[in-house]
Amino acid sequence: MRSRRFIQADVFTSIPTKGNGLAVVVDAEDISDEQMLAFAAWTNLAETTFVLPPSVPNADYRLRIFTPSREMLFAGHPTLGSCAAWLHCGGQPKSPEKVFQECAIGLVEIDMTGDVPAFVAPKTKISAMDDSSKSDLCDQLQLDPEKVVRSAVLENGPVWNVLELESAEDVLTVDASRVSWPKYVGVSLIGAHHPGGECDYEVRNISPSSGMVEDPITGSLNAALARWMWEEGRLTKNLVVAQGTKLGRAGRVFVGAPSLGSDRVTVGGHTHVVIDGQVFL
Repeated sequence: MRSRRFIQADVFTSIPTKGNGLAVVVDAEDISDEQMLAFAAWTNLAETTFVLPPSVPNADYRLRIFTPSREMLFAGHPTLGSCAAWLHCGGQPKSPEKVFQECAIGLVEIDMTGDVPAFVAPKTKISAMDDSSKSDLCDQLQLDPEKVVRSAVLENGPVWNVLELESAEDVLTVDASRVSWPKYVGVSLIGAHHPGGECDYEVRNISPSSGMVEDPITGSLNAALARWMWEEGRLTKNLVVAQGTKLGRAGRVFVGAPSLGSDRVTVGGHTHVVIDGQVFL
């Protein structure tokens, strides 16, 4: 056990404490898997990350991501929050315009050239949701199936069971307490806001595998949704997505549509360092 640099960040919001909290152990060499999981359970946040030296030449650092109960292959707010923590603690990227994070799904590029840092959304496996699964989810949520305009199962490390509803209002009226992990599969909801408002879509991630009833802001989910929309020809402009509204958060995810001839979808947001100190591990 020794002293290590520790950051607690708030991700995907312009207002500190209104986003999704993240614990980051910046100097995580020689910490065992068991210690990482135990510390992640102790922080009791949706995710805790551990920054390590890279094991491949192109990476700036390597990241391991834990919920209180398991390790994750990839997650969005840990990616942006850990990058911000690494830079805050003096990390020097090989390129001033990009940071390359190594994690279990491979290299993730974080673009530093825009108004906010944004990671390039990883490739996403898109599958049809079978009618039985869609019916079960609607039954669990006591949701009128007529309000579901699209559905899909998306996988970009995590697996997302997505229902797109007619409107943001429909998304916000769903009672999250009707779904609980692990008895029921988690469900992710998206619905469009009225044109001309601050945000284009409202998103909710209900009963995530971290054990929370609802996740405040979920970068990897928004990345999968953006890739889905792109593959279907529906991502034709940059978007602002709200998440966490029902939890009293002000989550904002900035989705960058690919330029002509590209399939590069980006997912960005603000990060604030709210705690900077030491942890003994």
